[in-house]
Amino acid sequence: MQYEGDVYRPPSEARSLIIQVTIGCSHNKCTFCHMYTDKQFRVRKREEILADLDECRDTYGPYVQRVFFADGDALVVKTELLLELLHYVKKNFPYAERITSYGTAKDVLRKSEEELVALRKAGLAMIYLGAESGDDEVLVHIQKGETAAEIIAAGQKLKRCGIQTSVTLISGLGGSAGMEAHAVKSAELINAMNPEYASILTLHLSPESPMAKEIQRGEMELLKPDQIMDETELFLTHIDSPGTVFRTNHASNYLALAGTFNEDLPRLLREVCEAREHSRYRMESWRRRL
Repeated sequence: MQYEGDVYRPPSEARSLIIQVTIGCSHNKCTFCHMYTDKQFRVRKREEILADLDECRDTYGPYVQRVFFADGDALVVKTELLLELLHYVKKNFPYAERITSYGTAKDVLRKSEEELVALRKAGLAMIYLGAESGDDEVLVHIQKGETAAEIIAAGQKLKRCGIQTSVTLISGLGGSAGMEAHAVKSAELINAMNPEYASILTLHLSPESPMAKEIQRGEMELLKPDQIMDETELFLTHIDSPGTVFRTNHASNYLALAGTFNEDLPRLLREVCEAREHSRYRMESWRRRL
């Protein structure tokens, strides 16, 4: 396998075969993110990707049940190549039940519904969409390059085309000053999209990131664990997204939550309140393992 640099994947893809379809992230400007700053974005050559798939087929073929296309937004790749790769996976990994990828709202909106339906029929089951926030002020501040309306439109488009969506938000992105707007508008974004899955990570910065430097200069205040719980509680009280599976199971989170909207909202809120009342949080030493 010709992996280049650090390789990232969602928590639910821990046992997946990870194939780098792209190197890095095509946007790579978010001020909180350090994942791909050491990489120059490019789409890998078709022959390189197929060689990796052939090697994995020969070594792990019968054992592969899930495949994840990395890096940051493999959906940016031309539809023709993605279709070829999806068909290749289906042919060479007959026990693969699911193929997924990261994608941005702009990736989704660039493709026609006919293209997305074709990708779904070829085996693309789900897109991990990093929304980060539903607050346009936060999105501008972090240089996301997308608006909340665009993110919502992308999620709704994927739903129309039969591709599942897993939406990621980041607690703490609004700082203490923007905490309320970030929480409420992020809930409104989820409600408008009604994705199959939603998760919250907690802001965890590399010292070299632009946002870390903002905090060092006193221009932004990082939330404390109790404030993260306040923000999470506010988010949950504004949620109305029936059937969405919700998780905060990332290593960055102070509290692990798991449930399904809307039926589990009372329990989730109770767990948040209990954790805050007893300061029952993951230790910082655990989070520093990131």
